[in-house]
Amino acid sequence: MPGYQIKLETLDVAGLAMQVRSLLDKQQFHDPDGEAERIGISSAAWPLFGLVWPSALVLASHLQDTVLGQRRILEVGCGLGLASLSLHRRHGDVTASDCHPLAGAFLVENLRLNVLPALPYLHGDWSARNENLGRFDMIIGSDVLYERNQPSLLAAFIERHSQAAMEVVIVDPDRGNRAGFNRLMDQLGFEREEFKITRLPDGSTPYKGRVLSYVRAARPLSA
Repeated sequence: MPGYQIKLETLDVAGLAMQVRSLLDKQQFHDPDGEAERIGISSAAWPLFGLVWPSALVLASHLQDTVLGQRRILEVGCGLGLASLSLHRRHGDVTASDCHPLAGAFLVENLRLNVLPALPYLHGDWSARNENLGRFDMIIGSDVLYERNQPSLLAAFIERHSQAAMEVVIVDPDRGNRAGFNRLMDQLGFEREEFKITRLPDGSTPYKGRVLSYVRAARPLSA
């Protein structure tokens, strides 16, 4: 038996019902070997990966009409991976990533619950160099700018793992670090659009935040 409690939910994710296994609440904590603590995840932060966050629902909904084509897509800070699961169901080439030790296991279980094939998952440490991760045509994330140092870490990570022509979509619930991230993305040559969101995809639940969309055209080769 795991040392934490879970629940099963049926969610409307991008217009389709999805079975989701999540933690029971914010009070859950189980790190008997100190694995999470060693990578800087406190007991208070430990359960955050395993909850259904409003911004994750906004991201999955926003991407439901995105043209996937052959683009290689990475979700950063995926948590329960709602956006990744939604894109995977549409046969997108998507990889999920998170730094939490249990995120991969929860993703596997949610794939099973929804009768979906295996989905690539990689440990996501923005401060480390991971040559095996490669480069992507699109990087997505929700509520990933909640700490002051995260804009610089995420912008540097994006640059290391971006193709020349690149799209980034971040859903931010007005945490306060958006302006700093925007400046860094400007410096990396991205054009930016922001879309205010006032309600969740169900149309009735209030939400305060923005979809941040960054696009960079292929840069010319240096002479």
